[in-house]
Amino acid sequence: MTAKHSIDTDFKHEQWSSSTTFLLATVGAAVGLGNLWRFPFITGQNGGAAFVLLYVIFVIFLCVPIIIAELAIGRRGGGSAVATMRKLTTEARAGRGWHVIGWLSILIPLVGMSYYSIVAGWSIDYIVKATTYSYADYNGTDSANAFNLLLASPMRLLFFHGLFLASAVFVVARGLGRGIEVIAKYMMPALFAILIVLVINAIFNADIRRGLDFLFNPAFDKITAHVVFMAMGQAFFSVAIGVGVMITYGAYVPATVSLPKAAITIVLADTAVALLAGVAIFPVVFANGLDPADGPGLIFVTLPVAFGNMPAGHIVGLLFFVLLFFAAFSTVIGMLEPVVSWLEEHRGFSRPKMAALAGACAWALGIVTALSFNVWSDVRLLPMVPVLSEKSIFDLLDFLIATLLIPINAMLIAIFAGWMMSRQALLKELGVKNEVLFGLLRFTLRYAAPALIFGILYSSLS
Repeated sequence: MTAKHSIDTDFKHEQWSSSTTFLLATVGAAVGLGNLWRFPFITGQNGGAAFVLLYVIFVIFLCVPIIIAELAIGRRGGGSAVATMRKLTTEARAGRGWHVIGWLSILIPLVGMSYYSIVAGWSIDYIVKATTYSYADYNGTDSANAFNLLLASPMRLLFFHGLFLASAVFVVARGLGRGIEVIAKYMMPALFAILIVLVINAIFNADIRRGLDFLFNPAFDKITAHVVFMAMGQAFFSVAIGVGVMITYGAYVPATVSLPKAAITIVLADTAVALLAGVAIFPVVFANGLDPADGPGLIFVTLPVAFGNMPAGHIVGLLFFVLLFFAAFSTVIGMLEPVVSWLEEHRGFSRPKMAALAGACAWALGIVTALSFNVWSDVRLLPMVPVLSEKSIFDLLDFLIATLLIPINAMLIAIFAGWMMSRQALLKELGVKNEVLFGLLRFTLRYAAPALIFGILYSSLS
């Protein structure tokens, strides 16, 4: 390692060419399987509209302040998550223990994309199915069998996993301007366009009235402590808080961009995708007499039955799974970038080599996940821990990353921004002149966010 690359702050990263490309890329990183795969079935399992209402409240009042904090930390640090936290802890004269935020912001996306891209790879398989219309006249048993055949084949899972990751590596290897920004400029508008087409389909060809009632007419008696914590957890999962993406993308943001406005835009766009996905999906589910509480199989088992038995279902199904691919792809690009950013700073090799290295590591880690659906489906790594005893390797990884490490990192980010960063440093990055709003932001970061996140963790582990 040369002296040039042994000091984090010596490495100069690219910057976003405009605030528009920054917003498109960041919205793309936030919008993913959490919106299109997880949100519908979690909503279905937790009472519909009451859950949606809580989800929106948490996104606005809890997620926005933390996204602002992450972007502010990233822009002030100007480097990878690790380099940023080293710089800011020195600036704040805080203990070196705060460096853990930087390391978690590398570990979480690396491990996360290793199993996330397995699920994302399923979208490619289903795009092929939709293209050949292989689910025509499916019934529930046919659809379940087709999905189980996919899960039973390690080579098939690893092939699509590898194809998906290789595509993301190609984009990230080209850098910010020639890679990530290009994808953001074209893929995100296409994603919204496809989503609108699917909503129009739901309006004219499905049970739109029942779908809207399920999503937007809350039955408050369905709100329980479990529903509250599920809504809070989904809000975090949906907008990519604590993953490391916002810190990394924030490092590339010019000083002229308003971070509070950017955070609000990101959250509104992300929430709109989740709600529009619900509008597109639930009317189709109800029109076909299917169960909205079918769990993770709602997208890959339940919906193909609906697509296979509706007019122009092959076109609607193709559009839906392309939409799923776009959402997952933009998210994995966002997960890959924090790792590549750090490797670039510390290893002194070119970005293409570092992107390939990060992608190869994620693919190798994904082998374990792929095998957990078939060869190792009976393996339970932590049978001695009650809350984890029945979890497969895939379920365990998802629990550790999405339910444990992401909330912990988000909580640490909130505390660091609220307590460790000086008032002047935070004000400089945010440019907020309204003292009441700034005071509310700091109160949320110091007290409300840590307390609520601790509640999520306690609920998940109890």
